[in-house]
Amino acid sequence: MFIGLAGFFRNKKRQVLLYSQLQGMNQTKESMYIIPARFRKMENMHIIFWLLKDLSWCLIWKTLGLIMIFPTLIISIIIAWRTKNIRSELAHNLAITLWITANSLWMISEFFGFDEIPLWSSFQGKHLALIPFALGVLILAFYYLFQKRREEAELKTVTL
Repeated sequence: MFIGLAGFFRNKKRQVLLYSQLQGMNQTKESMYIIPARFRKMENMHIIFWLLKDLSWCLIWKTLGLIMIFPTLIISIIIAWRTKNIRSELAHNLAITLWITANSLWMISEFFGFDEIPLWSSFQGKHLALIPFALGVLILAFYYLFQKRREEAELKTVTL
């Protein structure tokens, strides 16, 4: 395993070096975020599923819309899990997962006709989507207000 990791980092260094040479960035040492091709393919499929889900919502194709919730949400969760060690990516991917959840709740409320039915006070069925939307905003707010600042402070300490 150690040999495999050493080879990975050696290969990653070559990719970063090659990229920086191609971009004319020899003078700077900008950090790179490299995504393996199989992850990129999954992310691209995720976009297709998401678009199919939303297209089905717009065209009121209930069956396809409901079916497309599952691959869209599952791949979103997998993407978030794979980025769990990169806090900025994790925060954004969790927000995306919550966005898809909110979007799906809203779609379901419209498909089954409870979107405008009052649940309590002026809170209607479609407003159930506010819960995951708000959680996504809170995750990103926490990241940008606290976590990112902490990461930048740690980076300054390491580079000094």
